[in-house]
Amino acid sequence: MATTADIRNGLVIEFNHDLFAIVEFQHVKPGKGPAFVRTKLKSVRTGKVIDNTFSAGHKIHTARVLRKKFQYLYKDDMGYNFMDSETFEQISLQEELINAPQYLNDGLEVDIIIHEEKEEYLGCELPQHIEATVTYTEPGLKGDTATNASKPATIDTGATVQVPLFINQDERIKVDTTKGSYVERVK
Repeated sequence: MATTADIRNGLVIEFNHDLFAIVEFQHVKPGKGPAFVRTKLKSVRTGKVIDNTFSAGHKIHTARVLRKKFQYLYKDDMGYNFMDSETFEQISLQEELINAPQYLNDGLEVDIIIHEEKEEYLGCELPQHIEATVTYTEPGLKGDTATNASKPATIDTGATVQVPLFINQDERIKVDTTKGSYVERVK
């Protein structure tokens, strides 16, 4: 059991029958009235962000949440299969627990979020950027680069990303997995 004095960024608490990570907080001591803590909380399961105010000294329940490196192996009818990089134990996760499953590629290292007390898998986060090979895109015409035009390109994971016209088939690109957008060409 902790109090609002123990609040810090990244701390995971049990609040409203869900787990929330503290994104930011501010201790406020107004000239009149009691002190309070203004927080921005992000749900570990859904990613939804809410604002909440706790009175000073309010008791909060902390949760032990662990981030562990796993390697993506394959997808089958049971779900997405991952292997622990340290113990080589294999687990299977459902698609709704993964933040961007369309960018999973064999051998990709991801972070699996685990609730230690309940031994429950809460989610899977991909790295912010991945490298991928363009498997199909229409050829761009020379001279069409005067504007910020883009075209769809299919990458080796099967996802479609909007890329600039100068990107051709079989080129390596960097993709932002949070926005699903092209970042740059990989040399």
